[in-house]
Amino acid sequence: MTQKAELGKSGEDLACRYLVDKGYKILERNFRKPWGELDIIAKSPEKILVFVEVKTVRQSSPQAVRQFGNQSGNGFGGAKLPDSGIEPEMQMTAAKIKKLKRAATLYAGHYPELIDDRQSWRIDLLALTINEKDCVIKHYENI
Repeated sequence: MTQKAELGKSGEDLACRYLVDKGYKILERNFRKPWGELDIIAKSPEKILVFVEVKTVRQSSPQAVRQFGNQSGNGFGGAKLPDSGIEPEMQMTAAKIKKLKRAATLYAGHYPELIDDRQSWRIDLLALTINEKDCVIKHYENI
């Protein structure tokens, strides 16, 4: 397994633990079809079908990450990286979002029983920054 693949798997493992801690139920991981890939498929505590995209970066210096509470109030806090650092959110290009929406739409169409009649589905982004000492997760709902 390449270093990039190992980092991605570690990020997805941490993302699943984070989601479960927040009351989500993981339905599937790494759903791959010719028309797209979905990292995590889950049910939110409110019973909404959620497609979770996970983006992970490794930050080599723990001093480079300054933690602060983020907008979703998760227990890991948010990350403010130095101007020269790359934030995981920066990996979400318009083309990637378009492919992700298409994959989510097709999945939801194939499994309508997973969708509550009152609520549809949404796509979330979990942006992880991993360093030697900890992991900082930012949760963006309904991207």
